[in-house]
Amino acid sequence: MYLITVLGNLLIILAVISDTHLHTPMYFFLSNLSFVDICFTSTTVLKMLVNIQKECKVITYEGCITQMYFVIIFVLLDDILLTVMAYDRFVAICHPLHYTVIMSPRLCGLLVLESWIISILTSLLQSLMVLQLSFCQDLEIPNFLCELKEMVQLACSDTFSTNVVMYFSVVLLGGGPLAGILYSYSKIVSSIRRITSAQGKYKAFSTCASHLSVVSLFYCTTLGMYLSSAVTHSSKITSIASVMYMVVTPMLNPFIYSLRNKDIKRALKTFFLKGTAKGQLI
Repeated sequence: MYLITVLGNLLIILAVISDTHLHTPMYFFLSNLSFVDICFTSTTVLKMLVNIQKECKVITYEGCITQMYFVIIFVLLDDILLTVMAYDRFVAICHPLHYTVIMSPRLCGLLVLESWIISILTSLLQSLMVLQLSFCQDLEIPNFLCELKEMVQLACSDTFSTNVVMYFSVVLLGGGPLAGILYSYSKIVSSIRRITSAQGKYKAFSTCASHLSVVSLFYCTTLGMYLSSAVTHSSKITSIASVMYMVVTPMLNPFIYSLRNKDIKRALKTFFLKGTAKGQLI
């Protein structure tokens, strides 16, 4: 599953880079999302695979904090990039004549840069708060990764301020992007309803179908992971929910974006044909 995730997302990035027809804001954001998914999965799954191979479930305190830091970064990046992609679809459908002016290369670059800055600073703040906590020795983390909420729950010292910062961040950087996505799609639906032809409606909706599927998958698995840890104390159920969130979602994203996307299919076909031609020449 890890190899499929890396290969699938890497092919999306290579297709976008190699095909000039895909040098548009939508595919620029998609390639960034694919890169984040590769990093996100590698942060957790590689350590898990090493543990399985060595039959050892130990992680150092430094390694745990480092893993938690990068997990937070890539979770936030996923969340913010999906919101940016929703805004891109909103502009494309609701303001098609001004699309190229509004979604300029400069704005696209700034949106991605801001996403990275917000994610890194938030993760740094959360990690520094955890570093202030004291932990008992030989802790047992009931999961295959060091996750912020579980780390705070295992602390032996007072966690009030850390919990305040954590929940405030969740509301601001979790609820905010979700509200932005819902607002964008409410405007998109209103615009689609005003289109008279059935073909026009289908074409407008098809450009959003893949993104909607990825958004639904992301938020459903995220809620599943956090609700499972809140509702039940079973480590097995929590681990299954975490696997769905950390492994299955990044693996499915390339398939969702490529199976019904003619542009991606054409770009991948061209990419492989070029590779075959070069191999024959060599």
